[in-house]
Amino acid sequence: MTTTGEDHVTARGGPWWWERRRSAVLDAGLAVVSALECGVEGVPFAWEAGVPVPVGVLFGLAAGSVLLVRRRWPIAVVLVAIAVTPAAMGFLLGIVGLYSLAASDLPRRIIGSLAGMQSVGVLIVMFVRMRQDIARGDEDVGDWLVPFASVTMALGVTAPPLLLGLYVGARRRLMESLRERADSLERELQLLAERAEERAEWARGEERTRIAREMHDVVAHRVSLMVVHAAALQAVARKDPEKAVKNAALVGDMGRQALTELREMLGVLRAGGDAVRPRPEGVSVPLAAVGAAAAAAASRVVVEEPVEGPSLAEIDELVGQSAAAGMVVDLSVEGECRSYAPEVEATAYRVVQEALTNVHKHAAGAKTYVRLAHRVSEIAMQVENEPPSGAGASAGLPSGGNGLVGMRERVSALGGVFVSGPTDAGGFRVSAVIPAA
Repeated sequence: MTTTGEDHVTARGGPWWWERRRSAVLDAGLAVVSALECGVEGVPFAWEAGVPVPVGVLFGLAAGSVLLVRRRWPIAVVLVAIAVTPAAMGFLLGIVGLYSLAASDLPRRIIGSLAGMQSVGVLIVMFVRMRQDIARGDEDVGDWLVPFASVTMALGVTAPPLLLGLYVGARRRLMESLRERADSLERELQLLAERAEERAEWARGEERTRIAREMHDVVAHRVSLMVVHAAALQAVARKDPEKAVKNAALVGDMGRQALTELREMLGVLRAGGDAVRPRPEGVSVPLAAVGAAAAAAASRVVVEEPVEGPSLAEIDELVGQSAAAGMVVDLSVEGECRSYAPEVEATAYRVVQEALTNVHKHAAGAKTYVRLAHRVSEIAMQVENEPPSGAGASAGLPSGGNGLVGMRERVSALGGVFVSGPTDAGGFRVSAVIPAA
């Protein structure tokens, strides 16, 4: 992974304005060399200026040591180099100072102005000194030599450090920009991975809820009918052996159907669980894999096409099972029967199934009305039972209180409306309307 900008800030270990100790050592070494150079060049300067030699040496040492602050104040270093140019000192000071100025983040107009001043200063000083040397030596040279040598010297002293500094500064700024972009990309990928993981966790929770609803619908209805038939079997075992055999066969059929549906559901869960394999602990994930992990986590949110569930064509069989258990059920269908989307038919079937299961649990023996209405753009269903009889009311079955919640969640997930509650006559009514699309 890349190092963020905050890590770069905290990694600084140099004194004062230096980011690293080796930078401070380098600048100190350059300052010492420059001070010694200017100090030595201060001797002839003192002779020419007519000042004591120690004064010229001290002036050179002070001017050369300015190179120590080249990173913090490059303009000051270049100005000092320009100022000491007439004294024929500060060769290293001018070159390094101009390089530091060009590599800094100062505006280009300032860099160009100071570089031009230094170049003109070197040009003038070289032109004057060469003319003086030629005049003292009485040598006959061409008129073109002095200007050519002065221009060449001025360009040779200023152009290379200026160009090198501009290149280094541009490269450094490019690297900083790339580092910032890499840090930003890493943060975005990490945020994407976190959000994808949150979405995956939410999807897992939704899937657990869906599985709980399916398990409840499958087990509760089948087992409730099995309990009802088992109670009837116990009551008529001695009085009516033929009916007892019939009830026993129904109990067996109910048990086999429940086991078949449970096996199908568990098979889907077992097949889906093999796709996700945990990463071994202690294995680091590189930056390039963060995006892949985010995409993989996000793709797991998309739920695969569900297994084909029950349909409205099985409503008659469902009502017949309840009737066989002793419930008086009246089924009425309005409108033209047609096919719907699998999830719509499965939801409608489960609503009717769970409503009949609740009647078995809480109102055994009560007459029940099941109504289906096929409309233009929706399908409506209603299951209403009359008040339970005294004998049937005592045959209640245990309830977990999840039936109505599951029905409401199923219908709401498809954009439908679900209403349930007691009737004025003392019974209970469950109504649902599901869009056909």
